[in-house]
Amino acid sequence: MNTTTKQKTILFDLDGTLIDSTSAILEAFKVALQGTPAHFDGERIKAMIGFPLDVMFANLGFAEGEIKRRIEAYKAHYLGIYLAQTTLLPRVKEALSLAHEFATLAVVTTKGTPSSKACLEHLGVLHLFGAVVGKDDVSEPKPSSEPILKALQLLGKDKTNAFMVGDTHLDIKAAQNANIACVAVSSGYESVEKLKKHKAIIKANAYEAVEFIQKL
Repeated sequence: MNTTTKQKTILFDLDGTLIDSTSAILEAFKVALQGTPAHFDGERIKAMIGFPLDVMFANLGFAEGEIKRRIEAYKAHYLGIYLAQTTLLPRVKEALSLAHEFATLAVVTTKGTPSSKACLEHLGVLHLFGAVVGKDDVSEPKPSSEPILKALQLLGKDKTNAFMVGDTHLDIKAAQNANIACVAVSSGYESVEKLKKHKAIIKANAYEAVEFIQKL
């Protein structure tokens, strides 16, 4: 089906929604924190996945000047390991195959754009997306509406029948700020209880979210 005939648009978050790169993220943080007073706390870091790296390091107590050095250390390690340590979450391949039948697809993430594209290519699903919008493409990441609006622009789509699918409140708020619908998934890094506070429709995973959107 040509994208011009597809009546729906689905924008997917990446970490916790489509992919699991937890081990690579934690390993890269452990390396980046070496030689600093900061204590490595894997659970605390996991709870922040989805936020941009500068926000994550700021939350760990680093000052602005040091954050840049920590991000450089993080990326130097992460880029060498992330492909080998990233997998698609369960049922994601089926979810994307189904979604591609009736919707135009894009990824909207706070990760870097080149590494996101390389990851999706490595996992064999990049060809399903008409656009990948990462933090390199915008001045304000999620929860700003800017990444969503950028993705819609790149796809040549408007907000009509557009949906955001993501696993954190950042995705929900970005969708609300962009005035599009959001379906949250509990397959990622925020609890159902926390997601419920943001008044989102919640499904167990990307496949159930896609099935829900298909029936609307």
